[in-house]
Amino acid sequence: MSTYRVAQVNEPNGTFELPEREVPQPGSGQVRIAVEACGVCHSDAAFVSAGLPGVSFPEVPGHEIAGHIEELGEGVQDRGWQVGDRVAVGWFGGSCGHCKPCRRGDFIICRNLKVPGWAYDGGFAEKVIAPVDALARIPDALSAVDAGPMACAGVTVFNGMRRSSARPGDLVAVLGLGGLGHLGVQYAVAMGFETVAIARGPEKADFAKQLGAHHYIDSTSGTPVAEALQSLGGAKVVLATAGNSEAITATVDGLAPLGELVTIGVDSTPLGINPTQLLVSAHIVRGHPAGTSQDVEDTMAFRALHNIRPMTETVPLDRADEAYQKMLAGKARFRMVLTFG
Repeated sequence: MSTYRVAQVNEPNGTFELPEREVPQPGSGQVRIAVEACGVCHSDAAFVSAGLPGVSFPEVPGHEIAGHIEELGEGVQDRGWQVGDRVAVGWFGGSCGHCKPCRRGDFIICRNLKVPGWAYDGGFAEKVIAPVDALARIPDALSAVDAGPMACAGVTVFNGMRRSSARPGDLVAVLGLGGLGHLGVQYAVAMGFETVAIARGPEKADFAKQLGAHHYIDSTSGTPVAEALQSLGGAKVVLATAGNSEAITATVDGLAPLGELVTIGVDSTPLGINPTQLLVSAHIVRGHPAGTSQDVEDTMAFRALHNIRPMTETVPLDRADEAYQKMLAGKARFRMVLTFG
């Protein structure tokens, strides 16, 4: 019997264990992926803690998966995939294809979205069974360690900006310089935006400039963030990657007329925005999900073209609990990635 290892928790907020399982066969419309790398995303905590409905245990999280196809299910080869193809699977782990959003082509907001680690076992495992519509081709220029974080963190910031109202030359601010924000600054610069990085502390100014930011705002300096943004002319878009509602709220009055706040950082605390702030200058506030498998391909292609790289710390699968705890404590610099082999 052929087996493989997974890193799983057996109860909410449990410690990761590494049991062996029998290798599964892919069904119709599915592939089996030999995982080479998997990023550790803060959203994994929602699964490990049973913070989302329908999470079952044992739980195998992981939705920043990179590897190669090692077996095809029925009908997959007819869709252009072959054994050995390098693929990534992200938050978008497949769609139902029949709900109203899917019928309109809005697959990322599918009512029955198949998120790895929620709908099926995720990438904290040596092998993953995934539906074919979840697959994104990895360019030759990207390693698996670089590709994994692109499938969630990368596509979220890339899509959040390219689907915003900002155009090259506009002032775009990225709130936060963590796992999402350090990629957001790089993508914003490559897209031709006049880029502002916003973070806590003067010591992060040099890092922001290394990422390519044209301006840095220290949110602890005593000058309100909104005032600092207005001194630069006002932001066409603020991409809020920090999971802190108070920090997100502080940027709203820094928007230019018709400016847009795009929130991708997660916080359960409500935003402190009143209608007057939105009405007077016609500001827009919206949330932005990750992106489909095609969006992930676009993200990786753009990354390869502009040499945008996630800053990662790699650990083997048997140290999954250590990697998860480091991410949870906010000590990752800037993406923990599990490696295999």
